[in-house]
Amino acid sequence: MPVWLRGHSWRQSGSAVFLSLPVPGVRVTAANIFCTERYLKVSVPPFLFEAILYAPIDDTNSTAKIGNGIVFFTLYKKEVGMWESLTLENASKEKLQYLRENAVLKAHEKAKEETEAKKVTKQEHKKYALEATMKLEEAERKRIEELKEQERQKVTKELELWKDQLKNVENQKKVQKEGQLHEEVEQLKEKKKEKINKTSIPSEETLKTRLKPTKGRGSCSMFSENLKEEQLPAPRSSGTIKINFTSRVFPTALRESRVAEEEEWLHKQAEARRIINADLSELKDLKEEEKNPDWLKDKGNKMFATGNYLAAVNAYNLAVRLNNKLPLLYLNRAACHLKLRNLHKAIEDSSKALELLTPPVPDNENARVKAYVRRGTAFCQLELYAEGLQDYEAALKIDPKNKTIEKDAEKIRHVIQGTMQNS
Repeated sequence: MPVWLRGHSWRQSGSAVFLSLPVPGVRVTAANIFCTERYLKVSVPPFLFEAILYAPIDDTNSTAKIGNGIVFFTLYKKEVGMWESLTLENASKEKLQYLRENAVLKAHEKAKEETEAKKVTKQEHKKYALEATMKLEEAERKRIEELKEQERQKVTKELELWKDQLKNVENQKKVQKEGQLHEEVEQLKEKKKEKINKTSIPSEETLKTRLKPTKGRGSCSMFSENLKEEQLPAPRSSGTIKINFTSRVFPTALRESRVAEEEEWLHKQAEARRIINADLSELKDLKEEEKNPDWLKDKGNKMFATGNYLAAVNAYNLAVRLNNKLPLLYLNRAACHLKLRNLHKAIEDSSKALELLTPPVPDNENARVKAYVRRGTAFCQLELYAEGLQDYEAALKIDPKNKTIEKDAEKIRHVIQGTMQNS
């Protein structure tokens, strides 16, 4: 048999009724309260409170505050006026039973209408999110195509300019060579003229000496010696010199490089290529830019902003598979899980983000504060208030001037104190 709660008190104004209902030794939640226009019920085993109200109330705007073993109701009247009593008195059992059943029936109809309205709203939101996603993707594709076209035009112009410069250099070299050859030919002609002039007018004694015949086998005339053409040396033969350079991935010289940082970068790139080239069916139909974790993170952020949390989680999941060392991926996915009420997953992602945000430095203070707050929120929604308070206090140590976190932490302390008093 239930224990009826009789120790309530109430007061009223022209527009509202204020009801204070003590519920000792038990914990009351919103699920224990049922309220319609004419019917109010609080059922917390073994206690029970039931009231057929004197006049109709606005059950939509009416409120109930739970704390320190007391449920305080603020019931707004539909019509302004003073009630003679809180409940309907001198009514027959049949009328009370009718009012009770009618209240339950109206509550069911209202819940059904709200469910249908939520379905319609949800479908509209999905449709809007899909249209927004398609528009964003179309705009992103257009932007990428424009960037590609601009880059192609830029490279084409640079290539044409380089070809023109190369032709100009070749023409200059050709003109220089022709000028040098012309100068050399002119010099040779001048030398020949000088030699001819020296030998063209000989003296009488020289002429007589030259006219004397010579005996011997190897003798020759003076004309054969003077008229012998000068032999020019043959041009030098061309050759090729081979130069071998040390193979380098980076364009800088080895003496100017940082070997440790380059090896680390190459290792990360090789690991990323290995993951991308793995047998992942999700990656087969993706474009090259869609395999970039940063691109996927930005896409997830856009989905989150439009309220499409499931799509955002999918984007973050794929980004984590491509690169599991980015703490912001886990941090943003934890926010999505909080919206979707996946509280344990939100705790796991927040904890993983905190592991990656080490060592603690000023540059990652904001990210660590978000991780602690999101994990603390998930703990509190799981009614693990002590663990949630620890995370909020850790966030306050990092950012002590944050008033919002300080207020939330104070609320959690009050909840913990109220729970301890009730127990």
